Amino acid sequence: MLSKLLKSLHELGAVGVVGSLASCLVLVATAPTHSPVGYAAVRESIAALAKWLLVPSLAVVLISGLLAIAANRAFHNAGWAWVKALLGISMFEGTLLTISASARRAADLSALAASGQADPVQLAAVVRTEWGGLCLLISLSVANILLAVWRPRFGRS
Repeated sequence: MLSKLLKSLHELGAVGVVGSLASCLVLVATAPTHSPVGYAAVRESIAALAKWLLVPSLAVVLISGLLAIAANRAFHNAGWAWVKALLGISMFEGTLLTISASARRAADLSALAASGQADPVQLAAVVRTEWGGLCLLISLSVANILLAVWRPRFGRS
């Protein structure tokens, strides 16, 4: 019963992570650059997605995954499970450092731009960092999904 609950939480959290990353990517790619007010609104939406969906979903994935490893003896010596755990921790740190922080900073800078007070070079640098972080986190998400499906036999025997 516990393993089914953990698996369900893990999968639901993964849906939230992938969905929020894809949403952020679409919003970053389609933000209206010709309208500072519109751009600021989109940046605020990205920051809200990161705060209310991405970070909590990733926390659910990470915690449920680690609890599943602890609860299931078969995972204790499964190398793929430990690689997933390390990738999950890396994703959580990367999300907090790049996506969440960049989204909030970009929202603040774009609000200043809407009032005519921002430095466009600084905003461009923050958005570039965010793009890199999104691409990296999407790659790590795909790797985690492939590890869960494929379950390669490497590690301790």
